[in-house]
Amino acid sequence: MRNVPIDAVDAIARPVLAIGTDYPPGQLLPTHSHRRAQFLYGATGVMEVGTDDGAWVVPPQRGVWIPAGQPHRVRMLGVSTRSLYIEPREAPRPGRQCEVLEVSPLLRQLLMAAIEVPAEYERQGRDGLLMRLALHELARAEALPLHLPLPREPALAALCLDFLRAPDIHATPAQWAARLHVSERTFSRRFGRETGMAFGQWRQRACVLLALSRLASGEAVTTVALDLGYDSPAAFSTMFRRTLGRPPSHFAEAGAQSSMR
Repeated sequence: MRNVPIDAVDAIARPVLAIGTDYPPGQLLPTHSHRRAQFLYGATGVMEVGTDDGAWVVPPQRGVWIPAGQPHRVRMLGVSTRSLYIEPREAPRPGRQCEVLEVSPLLRQLLMAAIEVPAEYERQGRDGLLMRLALHELARAEALPLHLPLPREPALAALCLDFLRAPDIHATPAQWAARLHVSERTFSRRFGRETGMAFGQWRQRACVLLALSRLASGEAVTTVALDLGYDSPAAFSTMFRRTLGRPPSHFAEAGAQSSMR
């Protein structure tokens, strides 16, 4: 199925429904939720997914797992998606939090084939087998460290959102503590309690996620590195590889390839 709203087919008694959708660049899907769990795969472009307690960036050729009933918003940057909508009782992944997942070559081909399957497919035939295999591949997919937790405490959340609008790798705990009128020790304790991460770790993860969107959109590594405050592209690349296990050029090339599809 292509460009069909899930609400139009949600009631069909099948454990998995597959829909392909094309979005114009920059389209924002405001906060919403689905009765079914969703695996949202970006065949092209970049997706930015947000919930009340976190943000995820989904590079090209990866996907995001969204649990059933989880309110979320998505910004599409030139994205053509392939989605699996899965009955909650059939969900292949535990937990109540979104995850960015690596997509294996097999899962990618299953997603491409699944959107050609009619909504009322034969459960015991080839199409039903294809959907069951897709669930098995989802269950074993590797989760990527592309999640940025956001605090619920309003004053701390405001500082985090300010940082995301104007990121700077040289921002310090002392600077943030001063803005909150607390000691650096108190700030660090509150920040860790709210996010589950040390400030330096969160700051680095935020810079990586913000860089991903820009790299996949075609911006040069040098430009992104200097805008984030790194002293050199080499320093940025070292940090990036340490965080994601791949150099920034890997994601820049993936973005370039997806834009040609």
